[in-house]
Amino acid sequence: MKFSSLLKTTLVTSALLASSFSFAENIEVNGNANDLALKGYDTVSYFTQGAPKMGSEQYTAAYNGAIYHFASADNRDLFKATPSKYAPQYGGFCAMGVAMNQKFDVDPTAWHIRNDKLYLNLNKDVQKKWLTDVPGYLETAQVNWTGIKGLTEDQIKKINQ
Repeated sequence: MKFSSLLKTTLVTSALLASSFSFAENIEVNGNANDLALKGYDTVSYFTQGAPKMGSEQYTAAYNGAIYHFASADNRDLFKATPSKYAPQYGGFCAMGVAMNQKFDVDPTAWHIRNDKLYLNLNKDVQKKWLTDVPGYLETAQVNWTGIKGLTEDQIKKINQ
């Protein structure tokens, strides 16, 4: 094999390897295969309209490796100005799940705002349980989140065994 062919092969292999790292799964944010957060719901609408509203691909913003959709340019701009104010807590994973030392998906219609923070739950039945002791579950979830936010589901299963 000629040196130039070997060099080209090495460069192509290195480039492919490097690009694979850029598409690594973001395990700290609950997003779909395309990194879409909140299943496309507008995170600002929870605060401004008091209800979740489906966002549009026309109005988007990226934050912490996730893509958020918004119902309007105004909502997108509010988010871009202070994303930490509007982004869901625990990376958009179920707040009750985090209190249980787990990462569960969410139903964006099972939500609660407390102290100007958005919390989501797996579904409305789980939310009912979570609402029975929000302060207690939040205290536990805060502690648990620091330990699981950077872990995959398999890693979490191992520590919970």
